[in-house]
Amino acid sequence: MMEKKVIVVVDDEPRSRQGIKKTIEKSGIDQFDVLTAANATEAMKLIGEKKVHVLITDIRMPEISGLDLLKKLKAKAKDPVVIIISAYSEFDYAHEALELGVMNYLLKPISKQKLMETVYKAVELEKEKAKSSIIDKIVDEELLETQEQPYHNPAIQQALAFIDEHFAEELTLKTVADEVHLNASYLSALFKEELQLTFSEYITRKRVQQAKKLLLSSDLTITEIAEQIGYHTSKYFIKIFKQYEQMTPNVYRKHK
Repeated sequence: MMEKKVIVVVDDEPRSRQGIKKTIEKSGIDQFDVLTAANATEAMKLIGEKKVHVLITDIRMPEISGLDLLKKLKAKAKDPVVIIISAYSEFDYAHEALELGVMNYLLKPISKQKLMETVYKAVELEKEKAKSSIIDKIVDEELLETQEQPYHNPAIQQALAFIDEHFAEELTLKTVADEVHLNASYLSALFKEELQLTFSEYITRKRVQQAKKLLLSSDLTITEIAEQIGYHTSKYFIKIFKQYEQMTPNVYRKHK
């Protein structure tokens, strides 16, 4: 079953917020879980309690304005995709809202069509943000550096390409050396010299990075992940993972 996207609508006018809620629920046909808040304090409480994907907030509200709400969220590192609604078209508001990372600015009265177009755009943007957030979490800085270096030695390039394709199999230094027609000890020295990583560390980092990807993007068990990345036992995989991430694969999955 597809996860429902959580949308929070913040507006001090009851008719306005209920109208928006109703439109989204009716047009979204069960795709969205729409929550409402009468003010910024209520909205902050909701966002603190659950993962909110899209925030639709009025810009002018008593006590805490929509812009102040956005500043509070930024300070707490909460980042739903934001749509601002307002009965005011002053440029200053729009300008400041855009600087705070607002995705769109809608003027009241909002047409149902315009509202839904903007909501769907916001959901797509949120998906992209989530994807790039996963990439940030799994990326290994050491591996990234090796990929960004322009290698002068074609044997190393060939070896890396072979490892990237076969790291889920049982790989030895001799297997890779034979593949690139080099002596094993010479390839080992080349690895250290050009990558500042040993052969076995490169493969281990590659496997751990793939494990992180699978932990965050699949429901595979720890044993299944271990097998997919080239380890015969989950016990050994857990030990290696812990060395690199300072936590077990299960804890990593929960934390992230």
